Amino acid sequence: MLKNRVKHPVLYPSVPMTDIFEKFNSLNIMIIGDVMMDSYIWGKIERVSPEAPVPVVKVNKTENRLGGAANVALNVQSLGAKPFICAIIGEDKAGEEFLSLLRNQNLSELGILKIKDRPTTVKTRIIAHNKQIVRVDAETDENISKNETELIIGMIKKTLADQKIDAIIFQDYDKGLITENLISQVVKLADEAGIITVVDPKKRNFHSYKGVHLFKPNLKELQDGLKIIINPRIKEEVENAISKLKTQLGARAVMLTLSEHGVFIQSELGKRHIPAHKRDIADVSGAGDTVIATAALCLAAGMDEFKASEIANLAGGLVCEYVGVVPINKTRLLEESSKL
Repeated sequence: MLKNRVKHPVLYPSVPMTDIFEKFNSLNIMIIGDVMMDSYIWGKIERVSPEAPVPVVKVNKTENRLGGAANVALNVQSLGAKPFICAIIGEDKAGEEFLSLLRNQNLSELGILKIKDRPTTVKTRIIAHNKQIVRVDAETDENISKNETELIIGMIKKTLADQKIDAIIFQDYDKGLITENLISQVVKLADEAGIITVVDPKKRNFHSYKGVHLFKPNLKELQDGLKIIINPRIKEEVENAISKLKTQLGARAVMLTLSEHGVFIQSELGKRHIPAHKRDIADVSGAGDTVIATAALCLAAGMDEFKASEIANLAGGLVCEYVGVVPINKTRLLEESSKL
């Protein structure tokens, strides 16, 4: 772990949850990651196509929403904090629509870099009878150039100089924005400034996030990253894998999300399994965005990793009750968190 990181105060269970959630309103969170537009086509199925054995969806509504790292920003905003996005889009129609969505949500576009001849990532979901039928992705995952990386780092440095940033979230979808060079430079800047760094990783940069505060893979990402198979029901397998990863990264904490098996967290304070809460699951899309946003805010507000993981686990479950990618409802999360 990096030695200069500022120790944040720990808020113990005696502190009212309302006070903690109120503190969210004073926090500024930087989100560095792959933004995208989530496009939805809603309809119903009444027949099978005569051209091929596939259902015909009769469209009754279309909608575009902010997705990826931009959805993390929406969750940060929904919880009361101020998000600052650093990301890339293409110089295309989808990119303009993305910027329009940002403005409609009162999110700043100052940290968005437009890149010529690069498509804006768009994920189109076709939904019938409240179930996702198919998803169509328009994107590239090619890494940005060294010059483009330096432009992004320049934006990040300017934001850090102009704003009080309480936490930095890396929301990595392997779409080409986040590179090893960008990670190392930003983590160094954050460490020098005493800023918490939290990571929602993907495969390409999995082992590059050295010295971060919180590293949050899901089970598939952990297995891919360590190249092992883990049975989430076997405690020893989970604990051994997390211990190995924590040592490799030098991370202060690793939080493994296990879907219906809950969350496993290991930090300098110890280790703990947090069971999942029973939910009527409609759609898991975007749940990881909610978890990382909530965990970052809880840590920045002074909670320890265990309490932050508990509340983030709650938040991830709540958004799964809705179809499509939606941000967390702060009021409902506060109500459920207060019962813990």
